[in-house]
Amino acid sequence: MERREFLSATGVALAAMSVGTRVSALQAFQRPASPFARFDAQARALLGRMTLEEKVGQMVQAEFSALKNPRDVQIYFLGSLLAGGNGDPKSGNTLLDWTNAYDTYQALAIKTRLGIPLLFGVDALHGHNNVLGAVIFPHNIGLGCSRNASLVEQAARITAEEMRATGVNWAFAPCVTVPRDKRWGRTYEGFGESPDLARSLGEAAVRGLQTANLAGPTSVAACAKHFAGDGGTTFGTGTPFQDRRMLDQGDTRLSETELRDFHLQGYIGAIDAGVATIMPSYNSWNGEKVSGSKRLLTDILKLGMGFGGLLISDYNAVDQLPGDYKAQIARSANAGMDMFMVPDKYVQLHGLLLALAKEGTVPLTRIDDAVVRILRVKFAMGLMGARRAPLADRTLHRSFGSAAHRAVARKCVQQSVVLLKNDPRTLPLSKTLARVHVAGRSADNIGNQCGGWTIDWQGKTGDVTPGGTTILNAVRRAVSSSTRVTTSVDGTGAEGADIAIVVIGELPYAEFMGDVPELALAAEDVAAVQRISRAGTPVVVVLMSGRPLPVDPIVTDCRALVAAWLPGTEGQGVTDVLFGDVAPVGTLSVSWPRAGQGPVNVNDRTYDPMFPYGFGLGY
Repeated sequence: MERREFLSATGVALAAMSVGTRVSALQAFQRPASPFARFDAQARALLGRMTLEEKVGQMVQAEFSALKNPRDVQIYFLGSLLAGGNGDPKSGNTLLDWTNAYDTYQALAIKTRLGIPLLFGVDALHGHNNVLGAVIFPHNIGLGCSRNASLVEQAARITAEEMRATGVNWAFAPCVTVPRDKRWGRTYEGFGESPDLARSLGEAAVRGLQTANLAGPTSVAACAKHFAGDGGTTFGTGTPFQDRRMLDQGDTRLSETELRDFHLQGYIGAIDAGVATIMPSYNSWNGEKVSGSKRLLTDILKLGMGFGGLLISDYNAVDQLPGDYKAQIARSANAGMDMFMVPDKYVQLHGLLLALAKEGTVPLTRIDDAVVRILRVKFAMGLMGARRAPLADRTLHRSFGSAAHRAVARKCVQQSVVLLKNDPRTLPLSKTLARVHVAGRSADNIGNQCGGWTIDWQGKTGDVTPGGTTILNAVRRAVSSSTRVTTSVDGTGAEGADIAIVVIGELPYAEFMGDVPELALAAEDVAAVQRISRAGTPVVVVLMSGRPLPVDPIVTDCRALVAAWLPGTEGQGVTDVLFGDVAPVGTLSVSWPRAGQGPVNVNDRTYDPMFPYGFGLGY
């Protein structure tokens, strides 16, 4: 049995690098000019033709499903629209519904006096995951285990192509967070617990989304998020939920040196790749909300790190700043926010920001700076002065959800899988076994495979989207015609089978609701594994989760244990590994805790996880 511990020049070496060295590297990151600076002349020429009302409108992003009237796009000169996790077109959630909705609103925008097109943003976190039939890739925590920047770039490239099939031109991705406490419900959105993964794989994702030509017909604007420190919050400081405070939107209590050491590295990679937009975070930094921090947004990010794109606030994030709504808007704008994501309060924000500009509380120079940044991105994307209206290219519908796209997602799954236990050489399984029993509540459940941010904001269990393959169906496809495949949810009926594959794990969740006070396997999952083990059938456990869950209750009951994370729609990537079509190559992007162990991360002063960062077995 082969054990592989991942090491690379920019991998664990960076994680072990001295604070002073890494800060020096960051301080040396000074761009002589932003890649967007070459569009300054065009942006400023257009700015000179704009009224104040039109300028303020460019700084407002509304949710398209919350528009009181579609013509508000024109009345308020809106610069952007978004579709939130549950913000589907009113007509439905198909490829055609999305394409028609995008074209409707974009057509309104280009008929305004200056004809400035919309940026239209979605949370395309692991594929174009709002749309039925889109290919759903593994969440980032799994991709981090692949350590394969080229593959991450391919996945992002396909995501962009499927987005542009609907017309949508702005992905609120990649998430370059560095989760330090895995009880956080957004852990799976990060590539792993060390900053080198956020930096290298975040850079790859930006390249894939934007390509070498941001103005290309299948490119979209990327958005690195959430700046900064969202993965480093202190437990108990987060947003209240069910009478408890957890981690989400909490306070990151670190020195500036520590913040740079861990939580800014991903943004260096993203900016190095020419990222067009960055989203400031909900969290606070030492008691001050990031959305109102001039030190972070202007001094460090724009001036110190040379970011020349636009900053877009998170969903209603301005509401969490001190004071009334007008004071909140002023504080965020003056801190450096360029565009405000205000799903349903867009009329109010437009009016208040206009008033703030007229009275000088938000200086006109700050308004102009924000609008120039927005326009520079739009020029860079080729939206301005296009030979044809920037509507959807419906010829791209042919490749949406295609077999070729799914093949790449399947490869992503293969390389994300981490083999944690294989004794005594249980895997790979023979395809000619007489009988295989497949059990567990996640064995035949696409929704559980995909997790949160899939069709719905929080995700949902069950048949959430067409076109995918569950683990049960993938097993049926993998084995010979002579092999009998039986199944049960609770593990009953496994007696006499040659092997039992038990698929367990978390039910779907996303931000906020995904925070937990303690990491643990569900009691019914433990019971299913133990029931089969007591029946005398050899057990292979496939764990699908958005974070490492202590496996102490079952580790002695199974002969093999596979971490499949949240693999998305292509379950055959898991069975490819189980049945030996490909060898496991994934290595842990996070440290795997023992039961009852608090947050554990590589290079902790005392470090004793069940499986260390970088661990992974091979065949």
